Amino acid sequence: MMLFKRFLGDLVALLFPNLCCGCGTSLYHGEEQLCTKCIYHLPYTDHHLHKDNGAARQLWGRLPCHAVMSLLYFKKGARTQNIIHHLKYRGRRDLGIKLGVMIAQKLLMNPAYDNVDLIIPVPLHRRREHQRGYNQSLCVAQGISSVLKVPVNARCLLRARATTTQTKKGRYKRFENMQEVFSITDLAVLRDKHILLVDDVITTGATLEACGIVLFEAKISKLSIATIAFAK
Repeated sequence: MMLFKRFLGDLVALLFPNLCCGCGTSLYHGEEQLCTKCIYHLPYTDHHLHKDNGAARQLWGRLPCHAVMSLLYFKKGARTQNIIHHLKYRGRRDLGIKLGVMIAQKLLMNPAYDNVDLIIPVPLHRRREHQRGYNQSLCVAQGISSVLKVPVNARCLLRARATTTQTKKGRYKRFENMQEVFSITDLAVLRDKHILLVDDVITTGATLEACGIVLFEAKISKLSIATIAFAK
C-alpha cells in the first residue's frame, strides 16, 4: 500500500509538477514550497543578530521600535521577489506559514523577542482581501505564532480605507498615502502589551509607520516588527 501511494504521488507530481516558489525547479520528495538549494542560498539578512540593522534604521526617528528584523533581502528579478509574488498573487498561504516559521526560528535567537504578548499582521482593506482571498501577512503571523506560542489578533487593527498602489511612490508620497488609513477596534486588548507587527516587505517603512502610530496611540508598551523581506 505504501509503495502504491508513493507511486501515485510520483505520478501526480509528473503530471502536475510541484515547483519551488523561489527558483521554479521541481521539488523532490520531502521538499515543500521551497527547494533545499533555495533554503540554503536565499539572501538572509541576519537582522535578528544586529539591533542597528538596515530595516531598523529605515524607521529611526519615526517609530520608537523595540526590535526590527527582516528575514531576506529583496531584489527585483531574484528569488525573494518570486517568493513574494507566489505568496501574494498565487494563493500560496502555505508558503506564508512556512516563511513565518523561518522568521520565528530567527526570533528565538534574540531575547528582544522573548516577551511578545500579541502578534498583529498588517491588515489589508476588506475589498482587497476579498479579491485575494486572504491576507498574506496573516499567514506569516500564523507561522510565527506556531513557533513562539504567542496569539495572533487580526481584528484589533483595521485598514479603514483603501489606498492606491505604493510601488512607484517615493518616501514622502508613500507616507502621505498612508495617512489616517489604519484604526484600532479594541483598545483594551492592546494596552500595555508588547506587540509584534508583521508585514511582507519593508521598503520606505510608510505602512509600518502608519500602523505603529495608531498602536502607540492605543498605549502599547513596546513595538517590535518582523517582515519577510527588506528592500535596500
